[in-house]
Amino acid sequence: MTTEIKRLIRVRVAKGATFKRDGYGKKRQLSDSWRKPRGQHNKQREQKKAKGALPKPGYGSPIAVRGMHPSGFFEVLVATAKELEGLDPKTQAVRISGTVGDRKRVNLQASAITAGLKVLNARTVKSVSDSEKPTFAAKKSAAPKKETKKSSDNKAVDAPAKKGAKKNKDAAPEAKKAPVKDAKKAVKPKTEKVSEDKAASKPAKPKAEKTNEPASKKGAASKPTATKKTGSGVKKNE
Repeated sequence: MTTEIKRLIRVRVAKGATFKRDGYGKKRQLSDSWRKPRGQHNKQREQKKAKGALPKPGYGSPIAVRGMHPSGFFEVLVATAKELEGLDPKTQAVRISGTVGDRKRVNLQASAITAGLKVLNARTVKSVSDSEKPTFAAKKSAAPKKETKKSSDNKAVDAPAKKGAKKNKDAAPEAKKAPVKDAKKAVKPKTEKVSEDKAASKPAKPKAEKTNEPASKKGAASKPTATKKTGSGVKKNE
């Protein structure tokens, strides 16, 4: 880009005016995009003061830089590789159409750069190689599997080992943990020993000797029988 073109671009920027449609700022639904006023009594059409300027021949940019991109190139819209033929890389730049997909964009962008053309909307596209693409079998394996009910035997086999537990390959397969019942039997003698120690520490109380005699005989031997007296003073038994 020559110095003269740079100067003309600066002139175009300084000379350019922003034309806004009538009613912009009064109504929220109206945008600032230009619309020609056509009303019979429109103040902007009649060029009243402070109603906004109208596009006129004095506002145009210099002919040499009219329609030129700020980078100093005239842009050309491209969608296929054939449209790149016959373009001048010194004065023209390429803009890839938005309808082009990523797969075709990679090839189109590469061919434009090799031809020496500048791409105004160049972007990096992540290209996935065929080896990295997931196959149908890989997708099927990655899909979540439905949990199936397992029998009690399978659960015991498939149970994951605890952390820190090492697998002994040399250990015999027949060696198994002692059953819970045997473990409880082994614990019982401890409680019996404790009870024996407590019995040894406490003095034994003498137990009362039991006799086979009936209660009636015991009472007769210990207490004499009382004789009842009548009103006359004569013993009844006599």
